[in-house]
Formats: sequence, C-alpha cells, structure tokens
Amino acid sequence: MHEEMRKVELIIGKILRIGVVTSAIVIVIGIMLYFLNGSGYTGNFPTRFSTILNGIVAGKSYAIIMLGIFLLILTPVLRVVVSIYAFYKEKDTMYVVITTIVLVILIIAMLLGYRS
Repeated sequence: MHEEMRKVELIIGKILRIGVVTSAIVIVIGIMLYFLNGSGYTGNFPTRFSTILNGIVAGKSYAIIMLGIFLLILTPVLRVVVSIYAFYKEKDTMYVVITTIVLVILIIAMLLGYRS
C-alpha cells in the first residue's frame, strides 16, 4: 500500500508540473500572437467560456491567453481530484469527505464566478 501511495504522490507532482508548464506555454503563445496581431477584439473582451472557445478557434490572442489562465486554474482542481482517489485507496474516509467538500466548494466558486 505504501508503494501505491508513493506512485500517487508522483502522479500528483507530475500533474502540477505538466499543468503549470502547459498553461505557461499557452499563455506565451497568446502573448506572442498579441504582439503580432493585437488582441483580436474591439471593445468587449470575451468572458464566457463559449466566446473564449470561439476566439481560440479563430486564433484570437486574448482568447488563447485566457485558455492558458483557465488551464492554470484547473491544475490544482485536478490535484484535488487525484487526492480524493489517493485517500479512497488508503481507506481514509474522513479525508475523502473533507477533500470532496473542498472539490465541491471549488466547483461552486467557479460556477458562481462564471455567472457574474
């Protein structure tokens, strides 16, 4: 069981590293496009995920930078999900419940932030 927890800890570390590096690469690509083409928007910038997605498909730099920021925000959320799995495998019910509550709070906060 100890060996399995070590593997989970390594996976969590990899998730954090990959998430940060990926988001940094996406943000840098967006910044480079910004200096080449501008933001791609006149007036209102996208705030909804659907408009950001449309902007990414259209190659708009601001939307690509927003994707990088979204990936950066998503990285610790993914860590919480993996932690729930790790605590479940350890049969540590209290920490499964606590970490699940943290995940629910994160999801509610993202949904409330999305609505405003």
